[in-house]
Amino acid sequence: MTLRISLPYVGPWDWSQFHQYHSHRLLPGVEALQADRYSRTVLAGAHAGWISVRPVAGDGSLELSISDSLAEHSGFLCAKVARMFDLNSDPSVWEAQFAHDPYLGRLVAAAPGLRLPSAYDPFELAVRAIVGQQVSVKAAITITRRLVARFGQPLQEANLTGAVGLSSLFPTAATLAHGNMDAIGMPTKRVATLQRLSAAVADGSLDFRKVGQTADELIQHLCELPGIGNWTAEYIALRGFASPDAFPAADLGLLKAPVWGPDGISAARLRQRAEAWRPWRAYAAMHLWKDYERSRSGTGPDV
Repeated sequence: MTLRISLPYVGPWDWSQFHQYHSHRLLPGVEALQADRYSRTVLAGAHAGWISVRPVAGDGSLELSISDSLAEHSGFLCAKVARMFDLNSDPSVWEAQFAHDPYLGRLVAAAPGLRLPSAYDPFELAVRAIVGQQVSVKAAITITRRLVARFGQPLQEANLTGAVGLSSLFPTAATLAHGNMDAIGMPTKRVATLQRLSAAVADGSLDFRKVGQTADELIQHLCELPGIGNWTAEYIALRGFASPDAFPAADLGLLKAPVWGPDGISAARLRQRAEAWRPWRAYAAMHLWKDYERSRSGTGPDV
């Protein structure tokens, strides 16, 4: 019998922000997305299965469904999902800090309660970030799908009971560290970076459960790996660990947000200005990305 758990949050909280985030990055087979539900396969300890999340209208909560095979890991999975969907934060805290900022003030007023969507698994996000270096989100997803097709572990039918659109687990660090990446679609140097990261995670020399607690410490650890620069490390901290103070200041979307005017802003100036936004710089990034994407497409942000 599927386990169902209610996870409350402090509003405002907008399902559409998370739906859009996942819709642009979805990995079919590992993830599935419907209008009012996000599902994915997971590995908890030695147990494989799936989780599914949906908003409960008017209730200020999400409903988390957990497959029978993962029921004993419910506490662990609740914590992961709460972080993934940013359920434990109170937007009034950082919005009070941003309200009188000459640049962020009007962005916050236009989109109150904007949250920080993040990945289920930091290693999976780190892989995606490396694959996505210097390519579009669409191209990165295409390559990551190839990784899943080649190295992902199919789930047994017994572990998929009740799941829709799911079939395999994201590849493990050990599998990617030693897998044949021929014709996967990445430059040789980027493949080497991906496999170095995977090997470090697989052998425990980089333990994502024990890295520094602050964004700066985490970024320092990541930048010690050849091929991982500051932008990639900042992005991993932001999207992989939901670090509230991570801030990839060299990101094009942050530099070209319309709020800065037609000439944008330099990374150095942005980094300096962002000091006033600590310890909530990641939420400032959410608002700047929203501003940038809205101006480009007119269809809403890819944040």
